[in-house]
Amino acid sequence: MRMRALLLGEQKPAEEGPLALAELPIPEPGPGQILVLVLACGVCHTDLHIAEGDLPLRKSPVVLGHQVVGEVAALGPGVTRFQQGQRVGLFWLAWACGECPFCQRGQENLCSNAQFTGYTVNGGFAEYTLAFADFAFPLPKDVPPEEEAPLLCAGLVGFRALKLSGAQKGEVLGLYGFGASAHLVIQAAHFWGLRVFVFTRSPAHREQARELGAEWVGGPEERPPEPLHAAIVFAPAGWIVPQALASTRPGGTVVLAGIHMSPIPEMPYRLLWEERVVRSVANATRADGCAFLRLAQEARIRPEVQVFPWEKANEALLRLKRAEIKGAAVLKLRS
Repeated sequence: MRMRALLLGEQKPAEEGPLALAELPIPEPGPGQILVLVLACGVCHTDLHIAEGDLPLRKSPVVLGHQVVGEVAALGPGVTRFQQGQRVGLFWLAWACGECPFCQRGQENLCSNAQFTGYTVNGGFAEYTLAFADFAFPLPKDVPPEEEAPLLCAGLVGFRALKLSGAQKGEVLGLYGFGASAHLVIQAAHFWGLRVFVFTRSPAHREQARELGAEWVGGPEERPPEPLHAAIVFAPAGWIVPQALASTRPGGTVVLAGIHMSPIPEMPYRLLWEERVVRSVANATRADGCAFLRLAQEARIRPEVQVFPWEKANEALLRLKRAEIKGAAVLKLRS
């Protein structure tokens, strides 16, 4: 039995269409694994960074896609957690060893032996994909799969960034960039009682931010009407970091939420002084996923999605690069 898949073999600009249609054998699940029939898969900036070579290839060729919603098609030996036909979600962290010092401390996102969906193992830009059952989330069947997909990375990593920002009820949170993650984070932030300022150049993203309740919207070089208690930088542009620090009050935290960023320019120490903190977000844990999926249900967090037929993945990557996606881009493989 064979399946259709989109393969990345050679890293090249999105304008050149880096993904190619191929036929592969349908994989068989090994011990502890499940075979997932893919229904929908989100298209993430990380996919773009891998396709264009900002991140080095760890597997070649590789099937991208790590915001996977599907149904269990087959169970490997020893799997009792799921049943055939059950709806599941897969995220960036495909597997962690559970034994290293990081895993033992609850930091499996930093596991040096970790495997990553759509990067070191094949992901969801295909009709089927394999997953370790312990790293899959059960999902409800009453939500369209294309609406669940962005929660599994855009939402999940944004949620981790929000937690690490330390922003408290009534405080001001700044969001730099307003794509797939930020438009979900603003919904969680409002549910937690935060005030949100948004920094973006895109007119469409500014309009969307206002629609979702941003108190103030401006460009990334602008100073907000009052200092931020915390900021999250979603845009992969290092020059924004000094701008965010300059807009953040003493003791505030600037969180860098991307897996890739252009170089951060030299900046005066006074921007860091007064106990300001800059920290990155690396991946996310299963505990983050469980917590965010509960929050998303409680707060009724809903992504705005632009759905593409899966054969149009190259177009989705290009439009993502051009900041032409309002909300999140999702490939739909099945109705």
